[in-house]
Amino acid sequence: MSILVTGGAGYIGSHMVCSLLEQGRDVVVLDNLVNASYAALERVQALTGRCAIFIKGDVRDRSTLEHIFDSHSVNEVLHFAGLKAVGESIEQPLRYYDNNVGGTLSLCKAMATAGVRRLVFSSSATVYGHVERMPIKETMPTGRPTNPYGRSKLMVEEVLRDLCRTDPRWSVALLRYFNPVGAHESGRIGEDPSGIPNNLVPFISQVAIGKCGALPIFGNDYPTRDGTGVRDYIHVLDLVEGHLAAMETIARRSGVSIWNLGTGQGYSVLEMIRMFEKVAGRPVPYTIQRRRDGDIAECWSDPSLAERELGWKARRGLEEMLVDTWRWQTANPRGYG
Repeated sequence: MSILVTGGAGYIGSHMVCSLLEQGRDVVVLDNLVNASYAALERVQALTGRCAIFIKGDVRDRSTLEHIFDSHSVNEVLHFAGLKAVGESIEQPLRYYDNNVGGTLSLCKAMATAGVRRLVFSSSATVYGHVERMPIKETMPTGRPTNPYGRSKLMVEEVLRDLCRTDPRWSVALLRYFNPVGAHESGRIGEDPSGIPNNLVPFISQVAIGKCGALPIFGNDYPTRDGTGVRDYIHVLDLVEGHLAAMETIARRSGVSIWNLGTGQGYSVLEMIRMFEKVAGRPVPYTIQRRRDGDIAECWSDPSLAERELGWKARRGLEEMLVDTWRWQTANPRGYG
């Protein structure tokens, strides 16, 4: 039996595929390569000595999905495919709803037709919106995301909840990520954003390597310890291990299960810059700019439910996250290009 990984050539997806292949699993990857590179899968093959079946296509294309389920013995799906930039979502909301929500609807219809009802969905902590108290628990209310990206993730969560209510044969994990960073310890696969990075850590690393100019810090007047935004950063390999644990758990249960995947520790933008400067041994210049629409002051997780129910806990600290990021960046100054 095979695992379908949508968005499997992307940042998180490629690390997931690498781990699955190392475990001897058979993998089918669907990716349109809009925000990904086939070179990532070539490097995964070199690292593991095994290859995934790759299909270039869009998760919104029902005929492509039907072909996959007709041609391969898929019994579970890891759904990473989607657009993920907060700022871009504010500028292009319809594109985000079409891709993220529409793609999931097409996927679920094709899965139902094929009789495949086990799904792990790549959700986000943005579904919580503005939360007054930290840390964030899964029991806290959703429904007030501050940007279209977060709202698209919440819409998908609601779709999957409704699906499981009407058909108890489905088993779905909603994994609410905090901020994935880092890279494979080999330095062979990592995060390679197109154009100007939308996320903090790849932007810092590209500034440090000289690919980008000064880092813009959007707001230094938040009610945080140094005025800059605070976030919970998690190593991408810890995230992968969380998926593996979720896959094993939902195989034994039905309905919707929700888990935060984070470390439970928040770091400010300035703290991230100082740690990166220590790791890289060079300065990271920055400028202070006005707050960005859709951003919140702080966000970090309570990951204790995942530890209790999945037996999973993030093992890698911030310095290791940034060491692996810098190794990837210095070995690949132009990314996969």
